[in-house]
Amino acid sequence: MPFRGSREPRWLAAAAMVTVAGLTAAGCSGGSGQDHSPSTERHVVPSGPAPVPGPGNQEQVLPGSPLAAKPFTRPSTKPNLLMITVDDAAQKDMRFLPHVQHLMADEGTTLTNGLAPTPICVPARASLVSGQYSHNHGAVTINGTGGGFKAFKDDDTLPVWLQRAGYDTMFIGKYLNGYGEDGSQTYVPPGWSDWRATVDPSTYNFVRPTVNDNGTDRTYHEYSSDLFSDLTVDMLTNPERQQKPWYLWVNYVAPHTGGPDAPDDPDVVHPEDKSPIKTTTPAPRDNNTFDWLNLPRTADMFEKDVSDKALIRAVREPVPGYRRQEMKEARQQRIEALQSVDRAVARTVRTLRQTGQLDNTYIVFTSDNGYVLGEHNLNGKLWYFREIVGIPMYVRGPGIAKGVTSKTPVTNADWAPTLAALAGAHPKTRVVDGTNVLPWLRTGASRRVVPIEGYPVQGGTTPLYTGVVVGPWTYVQNKAGRAELYDRTVDPWQLNNLRKDPRYRPQLKELRKLTRKYADCAGTQCPSDFYR
Repeated sequence: MPFRGSREPRWLAAAAMVTVAGLTAAGCSGGSGQDHSPSTERHVVPSGPAPVPGPGNQEQVLPGSPLAAKPFTRPSTKPNLLMITVDDAAQKDMRFLPHVQHLMADEGTTLTNGLAPTPICVPARASLVSGQYSHNHGAVTINGTGGGFKAFKDDDTLPVWLQRAGYDTMFIGKYLNGYGEDGSQTYVPPGWSDWRATVDPSTYNFVRPTVNDNGTDRTYHEYSSDLFSDLTVDMLTNPERQQKPWYLWVNYVAPHTGGPDAPDDPDVVHPEDKSPIKTTTPAPRDNNTFDWLNLPRTADMFEKDVSDKALIRAVREPVPGYRRQEMKEARQQRIEALQSVDRAVARTVRTLRQTGQLDNTYIVFTSDNGYVLGEHNLNGKLWYFREIVGIPMYVRGPGIAKGVTSKTPVTNADWAPTLAALAGAHPKTRVVDGTNVLPWLRTGASRRVVPIEGYPVQGGTTPLYTGVVVGPWTYVQNKAGRAELYDRTVDPWQLNNLRKDPRYRPQLKELRKLTRKYADCAGTQCPSDFYR
């Protein structure tokens, strides 16, 4: 039931706070205007010089020896595999999804250290089906050289591996940016038994999407998340599901930006703004149900002292008041758009239960990348701050612990080899960079070297930055030699670049070395050790 009014509903006020990379993020309270969310906490971390060295910033980047994996036995019968992804949803958004919290967090394991090594649409999705980092699968950005659907070689991906292992493979929703353009609107990639992908540019029309239905285009007059939910139920109730194990990837467009315009959209309210904040489109029943929601009041919002920021020019641009109001509206609409996905998750799980398939199904719920609206004066994704690189992740299924959290670092690139391991499937020629993470979820692992990289949005295979995330440490550098170093143990909002702080020279040296070592890693050369 949708909720309205000026106060949080009871389920939200009582909901457990989402743990983000070992920190407690209580969601949203305040911004400008009156605070209508009394149950939330305000997070203020002072800026200024880094703290005096002590526990947490004296330790090595990789402490001790690698951990040993704990055996994870897959079911004797081949399990069903369901991947549910959302587009641009951030970790902090998850507390507003009660069905996801109940059906995925309470009934499965919350992965608080989910990471997107290249945190933007195409590279992240290509990693989900290839098991590779973007510098290996080649689809490093959205447009131009190395960008979009055409940049990705899709002849040896997870669905191909699973089909050879005896699986039916199904897809619903958004594929890779640019799919459906330039004659590809009826193309069905290899390995898919049942293909229902939106074709661009209709993907971003939430009320009139066109779907490639196994080679035939069909236009629907239905809100896209509701349509994807309908198609999911149709597939899961098909009698064929009882004959073979299956893999289904449902990729929702929400809360990605898209139309049609609404009267309260920034480009309508502020016609004088030449570059207004883009917004998404909620389902009609969810319009304005979160009109009480303000922007977070975390310490990284509209960061003032950015003198230490070396890589991103936009960080240095102050955010005017009207733009902050636009961001507030965009945040409200994002949460509203996610409500339809939340209901769809509940409907999907209910369908699996009613058809007797739930007990033999693994479900993964995640996002391609995180998202910011005002944090560090930024709007969007791509960059290396934790709110963008960090992504929501949940997994449930046979042998998965219920109602617990795991700090084990898990990336987009890990899910293809993990699901393949559950199915007893193997790549034919593709060499994967990720690893089967299930044996590590209950080891107490909290550190692993994860290479991160970002590329120009309009095309180009020369990185804007490369670096690593290792536990609380984030290090990045660009081709000009500028660098940023953050220790989130003492600076959780990444306000203070420690690059020039002499107290952090040992860690800086180690992180630089790891960046050089793994920037172009491939296969077994990529880091696979986990540490406590």
